[in-house]
This record gives sequence, C-alpha cells and structure tokens, in this order.
Amino acid sequence: MFKLNRFRCLIFFAVYSFSIFYSLKIYAQQISSTVSQNKDCHCQDLAKQIFPNAILTTVECVAKGSFTPNGATSPIADLPAFCRIAATLKPVSDSNIRIEVWLPEKGWNGRFLGTGNGGGAGAIGYGVLANGLKRGFATANTDMGTSPGANEIVGHPERWADFGHRATHEMTVTGKAITKAYYKKTIHHSYFAGCSTGGQQALMEAQRYPEDYDGILAGAPANNRTHLHTGFVWNFKVTNQIPGSFLPKEKVDLISNAVLKACGGKDGGAPGDNFLTDPGACDFDPKTLPVCADGKDEKTCLTKAQFTAISQIYTGPKNPRTGERIYTPLPMGSENSALGLDYQQNPNQAPSSLFYQYKWVSGPQFDYSSFNFDTDQQKMDSILAPILNANNPDLAPLKKRGGKILMYAGTADPLVPYQDAAYYYDRVVKKQGGLKQTQNFFRFFLLPGMAHCGGGPGLNDCGQHLTFSVPQDSEHDVMTALINWVEKGKAPEKIIAAAFKGGDSKSGIRFERPVFPYPQFPKYISGDVNAPSSFEAGENKNSHILAPADRYLR
Repeated sequence: MFKLNRFRCLIFFAVYSFSIFYSLKIYAQQISSTVSQNKDCHCQDLAKQIFPNAILTTVECVAKGSFTPNGATSPIADLPAFCRIAATLKPVSDSNIRIEVWLPEKGWNGRFLGTGNGGGAGAIGYGVLANGLKRGFATANTDMGTSPGANEIVGHPERWADFGHRATHEMTVTGKAITKAYYKKTIHHSYFAGCSTGGQQALMEAQRYPEDYDGILAGAPANNRTHLHTGFVWNFKVTNQIPGSFLPKEKVDLISNAVLKACGGKDGGAPGDNFLTDPGACDFDPKTLPVCADGKDEKTCLTKAQFTAISQIYTGPKNPRTGERIYTPLPMGSENSALGLDYQQNPNQAPSSLFYQYKWVSGPQFDYSSFNFDTDQQKMDSILAPILNANNPDLAPLKKRGGKILMYAGTADPLVPYQDAAYYYDRVVKKQGGLKQTQNFFRFFLLPGMAHCGGGPGLNDCGQHLTFSVPQDSEHDVMTALINWVEKGKAPEKIIAAAFKGGDSKSGIRFERPVFPYPQFPKYISGDVNAPSSFEAGENKNSHILAPADRYLR
C-alpha cells in the first residue's frame, strides 16, 4: 500500500512538473511572439530580465510610421521607431496595474517622462505616449489600476489606492528601471506631465514621492478628489431632482451670455473678449437673470425652478447642517464650455463617468437623490480622502532636492474649477512663508478663457499636450520652460499662449496673449487686442475665491 501511494505521488509530481514547464514554455513563446524578428532589436534583451512586481506582457520593436495599439480604433501616425514594453504590476496581490513604456530607438534625449491619465482612467493613454515619444522622451503611462473601468472596481479597496497614488509611483519606478536597462545609461532628468486626473497624479507625486521627478507639469489638477466629485453630484442633483430644473442648451447659453455682458473685458481682459480673464473679479449677480412670468417657459428667460438651480450651482455644495462649503462652485463664464452644464446635468453622461467614487463606498446602485451632504460626505471622506486627495501644501521635501513644479489651469474650466488649484497654491505660499519662497520652485499660470485642459472660447494652448502646435521654446511651451528651469535654473516669467481659429491648431492662430505667474493676470494696456505686446502683468485686488472649509481640504 505504501509503495502504491509512493508511485502515485511520483506520477502526480511528474505530471505537475510537466504542466509547469509547459505553461512557462507557452508564456515564453507568447512573449517572444511579440518581439520583432529583427535580431538587432534591444527589446529582446528586456524580455529576459526581471523587474520587481512586474510581468512583461508585450516586448516589441515598432517600426517607424503608423502604429495601431490593441483596441484602438485608428492608427497613430508619424511615429519614430521605438521599443514598446507593456507590463502588469502587482505591488499587492489585488493590484492589476497596466503600464506601457515607449523608448525611442534613436534620438533619446536622456530624459524619462511619466504621463497622466484622465477621468477614472482604466485604459492606457496612447496619445500622450506618442507625444512624449515624438519629443525624444522615454515615455510611460498607466491605466492607474482601474481597468476595465473605475465603475467596475467596487469591493477592491487596494485598487482605489492604486488609482489614488500607488499606480503612478509604481509605473515610475518600473518605467525608469526598464529605461535604464534598455539604454544601459543613466537617466539624467525625470519629468511628469498630466492634466485633470493627470494633474492629481502630478501633485500626488510631488507630495508623496518627491524623489520620483525633477520637474512636474500639473494641469487642472483634480487633487481635491472627493470634494470635486461632490460638486458633480450637487450640480446633477439641483438640475434633475426637482421637476423643471433642467437647463436646456439655450438656457445655458443665456446664462453665459449674461455673465459675459456684465464682466467681459472688465476684469483685465481686452475689449470684445468673449471670455473672462479673472472670473473672481466678476461681480455678476445671478438675481439679474431674467425670470419667466408664472406658467411661462421661454428661451429668453429662466423658469423659477431653473433660476433656483443656477443659483445653487453658483453657490456650490454646502453641508446642510453646518453651512460649511464643501467645494468651490463652477466658475462664472464657464457654463457653456465643453464638459460644462450640458454634460454635468445629463443623466446619460454624468452618473456613469463622474459617480464612481460613490459606488466604491456605497455600492454599484448608488442613488444620488438620497446622498446626504453631511453624513454621507463624512463617510466617503473617511474612506477615500486619505488615499485619493492630494491636498497637502507641504512641499518642502521636493523643494529641498531641487524639484520644480509648473501648474496651469483655465479660467473657463467647468469640470475642474481653477479656483481649487489657486487656493491650493495659496496654501502652499502660506506654508512656505511667502510668495517669493514659493515661486523659486513652484509657479502657477492661469490661462484666460481656456476650458478643461484645452479648448474653450479664449486661450487654448501653451504646449501642455506636448504636441508641436506651438513653438518649442521656453516662451511658448510649458514643457520646454520646465526643462530650462530644472536644468538651467531659468524660471519662467511669462508664457505666451495661443488661441486657435475654431479651437483647432491646424486652422492657425487667432490671437496670442501672455500669461504670468499667479497671482498676476494679463491686463490689457492698449493697441492690437490680438498681440501679446498689448498686455502687461497685473494683480486684481478685488479678485476673490469661494474656498472650501478647512475640513474639506484634507
């Protein structure tokens, strides 16, 4: 009997060993099948190396020209030849962080570039990878661990932490290791660039992992995450819960036009501006909006329910018990910008794309109509704020090691209001002990009339997308300005931003305007309103921001 059991164990061990060997062989074949057959391709060497917590899933050399990533609907054109590495990172057992690193085969500039994502992530940002690659960077991006989508990770708190901060750091560590292994050279400087969720990633890196990057480009940062999304719930609730509150497009346009009529060109901007330079200096009173007579609903006026809704939107979300402001409101003049009120009140868009945090805490059947802005907000903050919010104004460790930050936002951004970035900057200034002490490592630029990360009725571009739409010099391009600041010690005193015809860079420039380090704004002097020389830097003493209460800045 003993001999029989021993024989069975030997048979089982042999079969098990063969299955393991066969699985490893198949996995090796899968890796090698993605490797270019070009024997000179250095990617082959990477397939043989081990990177901690990383499983390489694709290792291939991509030829110069067009490339269509898996799942993409159209090819990316005009790419240089590059080595493409895809990997899955598992710093903890439930993590599932996908990253890609694109390494130029020739012309590497010696720098590593981490790039940000958008929204709830859940996919690799191939566009930013391509843009970084074209500029000579070894470039990395991550899905932030939320694939297949942020709504699908209910019950996975480790993945919430990945989204909040861990995925970006792990991408950076592994991406740098892959870059060094490929080029067999030291990376001389590392940079991060991202907008929106990418801006949150940028500030989280600055606060939690100051050793990761030498220069950080943070656009429209969604850093006060749990409270930003409370603003979305607030705007959706006041336009959907009470019958008749919904604002059709013509009513949204009516509101924006009234704001511009009251403040356009009077806040430092130029005559004829169809956008605001400093919404905080706009003294528009919503009570001046035309209200329809009882029982009427005309295009030229608001119903009483619609007037109540827009008044609450301009107030912003508040704690109903204490009266404390939870988050800053939609900026005046941004109402009809892309991702503005049309989007945020739309039942077919807002809940599926903006409410995922609430589903993480309350379950997939989250009901906005019953959300309590006191107790439910407190519950969400207790669970998610420590891992999602990048609100810490103490950037001393980054400053000490010589790191630099350039932050930017648009004054017509309705999705991530510029006021939150401005108030974060004000808190950093206070923590540093003054503006001078802050500006020697951290500068903030506000772009009049820019919507969320670009577009909008005013300025559209300062090089933030790493494309070639503006000249690649430190006066027009924020990434070049950041590099010169980090590597040459030359801090940017102004950036000349561009507004394109129809918002499309391919159509040519409509006008250019200088922007200056906050709290300065461009002020029109005289002359051609389309020429940068017609503006100078100035402060608006009457500018103000509706800031959240201290308890909602953690």
